[in-house]
Amino acid sequence: MNNAAVIIVIEDEAQIRRFLRTTLSSQGYQVIEAETGKQGLTEAATRKPDLIILDLGLPDMDGVEVVKSVRAWSSVPIIILSARSQENDKISALDAGADDYLVKPFGAGELLARIRVALRHASSATNGNNDGVFSIDQLKVDMAHRKVTVSGTEVHLTPIEYRLLTVLIKHAGRVLTHQMLLKEAWGPNYVERAHYLRIYMGNLRHKLEKDPARPRFLLTEVGVGYRLAVD
Repeated sequence: MNNAAVIIVIEDEAQIRRFLRTTLSSQGYQVIEAETGKQGLTEAATRKPDLIILDLGLPDMDGVEVVKSVRAWSSVPIIILSARSQENDKISALDAGADDYLVKPFGAGELLARIRVALRHASSATNGNNDGVFSIDQLKVDMAHRKVTVSGTEVHLTPIEYRLLTVLIKHAGRVLTHQMLLKEAWGPNYVERAHYLRIYMGNLRHKLEKDPARPRFLLTEVGVGYRLAVD
């Protein structure tokens, strides 16, 4: 599977492109490079990649605009690599449709782990989950029967808690902003009510996590949103 995966790197810094090419090629990925947003969009349209790695600070256009352009026709996973560490930059990119965000400088190991998660999620979304069951470690969610169990013991969730959990499962491994979660779980009229999320995520952690203070599944992306861990 990995050997066939095509990754487009849209990055104007030659040194970082060289590092990414070496790192990704060593893992069997096929790497295609682009120095500008326009070139990257052309490559994305013609090569049909399995994943895109994108810098936000491109010479010809902002990376967020690249994300929006790709999302107009493709759901290919997009991982942002950027020197911009401000929360509003992360939120803008994620709300535009990026799947993940790494701040430069970043470790090769972390990037490769994020790539594996993104590719796995894209594959499962394409193939579908035939039995409607999500399972990781001791957590099991049977969507067909709306049944949640932890270590074999059924856990009762309120309708909102269950809906929030299923939204996270639908995008497992991906960072979801507060606004995205509020919109999908509560509706568009609730996108400004981040305190709802804190309360309900706290409830979910107490019901699903072995140690709610050190969650295994329901991870916080500080100032940005939440992620359902799949590794």
